[in-house]
Amino acid sequence: MRLTGSGVRCVRGGREVFSGLDFEAASGEALAITGPNGAGKTSLLRLIGGLLTIAGGSISLEGGESELTLPEQIHYLGHRDAIKPALSVSENLWFWRDFLGGEAFDPAEILKQAGLDHAAGLPAAYLSAGQRRRLSIARLLAIRRPVWLLDEPTNALDAAGQTLFAKLMGEHLSRGGLIIAATHTPLGVTARELRIGGAS
Repeated sequence: MRLTGSGVRCVRGGREVFSGLDFEAASGEALAITGPNGAGKTSLLRLIGGLLTIAGGSISLEGGESELTLPEQIHYLGHRDAIKPALSVSENLWFWRDFLGGEAFDPAEILKQAGLDHAAGLPAAYLSAGQRRRLSIARLLAIRRPVWLLDEPTNALDAAGQTLFAKLMGEHLSRGGLIIAATHTPLGVTARELRIGGAS
């Protein structure tokens, strides 16, 4: 499996953010997108995920599921943790499984992997910022998708959480998944770097 961008151009609010951008990541690889604030790191992730319209160039996935679109094979972990505060931690996982069409899973096992098994019955509204991030990470594990797009993925995680997430990313890569992450800090896994220039 190979995700490729060729001559990618991004325009937002009538302003060109970047153009002529080339990138590539294959199964088992991580690509770290770096650069100053405002350079377009988040915009690139959103273009890949189909959340923004590409203004030029192309983005394609070779070797994925031919009957699925690229966005259907992607998990996007953004700045904000996509959780429903009124639902319990376990119910949030079930919601995402039903919404994304994933297979049945054992929520207790997924939450254990994410270090949240002790909070399974708590309303998500009671979680700390770091716990909310762990719940978002649990969604990556509950519904398997080969491409992870991660935007500042270690935000709000303490040292133990960062170590745990590095382990989970390593396992995802070892299964043939790929990761593209916008980050200002080391990911904790081996990654090639794609630096985007721009205003700071």
